[in-house]
Amino acid sequence: MDCPACGSPVTLEVGPDRPLSTSLSDAVLAAEEDERIEVSRDCWDCGWHEMRQLRIESIDTTAGDETAVERAALIDEITDELAEIDQVATLEELLTEARRQRRADPVTSDTDGNATE
Repeated sequence: MDCPACGSPVTLEVGPDRPLSTSLSDAVLAAEEDERIEVSRDCWDCGWHEMRQLRIESIDTTAGDETAVERAALIDEITDELAEIDQVATLEELLTEARRQRRADPVTSDTDGNATE
């Protein structure tokens, strides 16, 4: 950000209990519920100064879906492998085989929304 008074660059400091190198996002993510974070911006050319306080009102977290995480990791691994294949014919064969296996292994849904084979 540039100084609103003179246009020079300003420094952003998160403190006072944190190292000068602490980024605002790191401070927010490390904060506890009801903790206050002080943020100051200073222009060392003209002396402009601004102080703000942020309060962490609440922290909501959710547990990840283990199946979705595993599936995403497998998709990444498959994508990396496919990126290494240079021959189009090989990619076409893999696509054909994947489609054949999907047709041979149909998945249906029951009334509860759970997939069964």
